[in-house]
Amino acid sequence: MAKKEEEKKGKGPTLLQELCGADAKLYACLSAHLYENPLAAVSPKALDVLTEEAEKSGDFRPALDKAVFEGAQDPGKRERYINALQDLASRTIRPMEREKEAAEKEGLADLAASIGRRIETQKLIRERAADVLDVASQFYKERLVELGEYERRDGRLKDKQAAERAERKTEELEKAGREARKLARRGMGREERRAAEQTDKREELAAEERKEARGETRREAEREETRIGEQEKAGRETRRAERREK
Repeated sequence: MAKKEEEKKGKGPTLLQELCGADAKLYACLSAHLYENPLAAVSPKALDVLTEEAEKSGDFRPALDKAVFEGAQDPGKRERYINALQDLASRTIRPMEREKEAAEKEGLADLAASIGRRIETQKLIRERAADVLDVASQFYKERLVELGEYERRDGRLKDKQAAERAERKTEELEKAGREARKLARRGMGREERRAAEQTDKREELAAEERKEARGETRREAEREETRIGEQEKAGRETRRAERREK
C-alpha cells in the first residue's frame, strides 16, 4: 500500500511531523511528496529515464519523487541530488505558471489559487533542497525499517495460518480414522475386537501427545512473536531518541 504521510489525530505527532518540528511549510511540502511505502509508490525506473519521459509528457512528479528517494539513501552524492531537485522543481514550475495565468484569464480563481499553492511547494523544494533531503533521509530510513518488520511479521502470520490449516487437516484425518476403525470393529470377533480396541487406545494416546506437541509449538511461536514485537518496539523507541538528540 502506498500513501502519503497523513496526520493521525489523537495519536501524537507522526514521524514526518516529528522530523519537521515547527517548520510548517516544510511539513506541508513533504507531506505531499514522501510516501509511507516508497517501494510501492516510487517508480523503479532510473532517474534519467524518468526525466526524459517527463520532458516529453510535462509531468516531472515521478522524476522528482525518484530524486528525493534516491538522494535520501545516497548521502555520498548529496550535491548531485540537490542539483537534480532544484532542476526538476524549476522545470515543474514553468508550465504550472502558464496554467495559473490561463486560469486567471478565464476567471477561475479557485483553480488559479490551487495551482499557486503547488507552485509555492515546488519553490520550497528548489530553495530548500538540502532540507528536503535531510528530512527525507531520516523519514525513509525509518519507513524502510518498519516495512521490513511488517513484511517479516506478515510472513510469520502466513506461516502460522498454514500451520493451523495443517493442524485442522491432521485432526480431521485422525477423527476419520477413528470412525473408520470403529465401523471395522463391528464385524470382528470378540478377541479380534479386543485387540483392535487396545490398538485404538494406543493410537488415541499417541494422537493426544502429537496434539499437545503441536500446541506447545504454537505457544512457543506466540511467545517468540511477543518477544520480536517487544524488540521492534524497543528499536523504534531507540531510533526516536537518537533522532531527538540530533
